[in-house]
Amino acid sequence: MVHLYERVYGRKDLLKQVGSMDQIGGVKLLELSEGVERGVRVALIRTGELNLSVAVDRCMDIVNAEYKGTPLGWISPTGIAAPSFYEPEGLGWTRGFPGGLLTTCGLTYMGAPTVDQGEPLGLHGRISYVPAKLMYAGSYWEGDEYVTALEGEVREAKIFEPNIALRRRIETKLGWKHLVVHDKVTNEGWEIQPLMILYHVNIGFPVVDDGSVLVSTSRLYVPRDEEAKVDAERFDQFHQPKSGYKEKVYFHDMLTDAEGHAHSAIVNEKLLDGIAVYVKYHRNELPRFIEWKMMGEGTYVVGMEPANGLVVGRDKERKWGTLQYLKPQETREFHIEIGVLVGEEVQKFKEKTNSVTKGAKPKMTGTVEEFVEVTRSRV
Repeated sequence: MVHLYERVYGRKDLLKQVGSMDQIGGVKLLELSEGVERGVRVALIRTGELNLSVAVDRCMDIVNAEYKGTPLGWISPTGIAAPSFYEPEGLGWTRGFPGGLLTTCGLTYMGAPTVDQGEPLGLHGRISYVPAKLMYAGSYWEGDEYVTALEGEVREAKIFEPNIALRRRIETKLGWKHLVVHDKVTNEGWEIQPLMILYHVNIGFPVVDDGSVLVSTSRLYVPRDEEAKVDAERFDQFHQPKSGYKEKVYFHDMLTDAEGHAHSAIVNEKLLDGIAVYVKYHRNELPRFIEWKMMGEGTYVVGMEPANGLVVGRDKERKWGTLQYLKPQETREFHIEIGVLVGEEVQKFKEKTNSVTKGAKPKMTGTVEEFVEVTRSRV
């Protein structure tokens, strides 16, 4: 059944009231035409609750996202830069980082710029700049539910180098306040390859505001560096934008519910009678969780980032023995759910996370190396 406009509809009931389902939901493909966005294909998805802009030519990442007109993600000044603007060296990746609800980082490396086995690696990898080969974009009835799906493939490939394909399916339904991203990453080459992937979920104003908090199933966390150690005990509390603020990054080890899901959300109980944007994922697929706390003017954003590694560089993961690999022809799957909670749903979420953590606040470890050692058996 479709739950929409505070009513419940069956398929026939709903079809009697519209000339086309495009009137109330579905997906449309468009092409942007101005500035650095020129030529980028975008899919607009509407559920009656959510409006989403998916950048097909940027790894099918989700840029603009709204819940009934309220923006959810943080949007950077760069816009949805076309793939041709990619700068792989150093921090050049940020010149075309749109932020948005979801940006994908990887696939053979992500995190801080570094040199690994003589190979210079820039920030966060190549995959977010790769255009997708679109396989499906449409909506269909499945019983009394109206499903909208977008499916495509992106690839990190080079002669004599990796040949890794990411097959992505984004699915939601009419009346839903959430979406599901299902990724299949396959090494289609014949040599073993490193696998590093991070889901950069970026929440901004007005969900992030003075008094907003991070609620999660974290059991253990560590500041990434000296800057993050300042006020580290308030890692989960957010305030108004500050001039000259420097980013703080925290690494978390997450507990899970009975189904193996880890949970996190940015909660603002002062907005819309309470609102939260949540991320739900399988911890066995993505054993790391990174919090990006950036309270600067203009760059005012909190990142919730499930990943299979930390963001300190591939060389360090290799040194620690925590670097993951894909064997030839091996496939790894990842599932991420991102959604909105409102009103009583926010309190239920808090109760659920509290039941997972048994009401205990996460403990802080002293160093990143100590964190890696303590959590090694859980990676």
